[in-house]
Amino acid sequence: MIQLSINGEAKAFAAPLTVSELIVALELSGKRVAIERNGEIVPRSTHAVTQLADGDVLEMVVAVGGG
Repeated sequence: MIQLSINGEAKAFAAPLTVSELIVALELSGKRVAIERNGEIVPRSTHAVTQLADGDVLEMVVAVGGG
């Protein structure tokens, strides 16, 4: 298990875990998601290969369309 802080809230997940797997676990697949990991933006092109570690601090923003 790893502990992550996501938008200030502590959550536990099974390890190993990539950013892409986290997006699926949070049911955000198919949505436009911007992620910052420990103060650094994680480019979308690297979501599948970016491994998350215990104690990582994430900020996630989900784009919402509307009119």
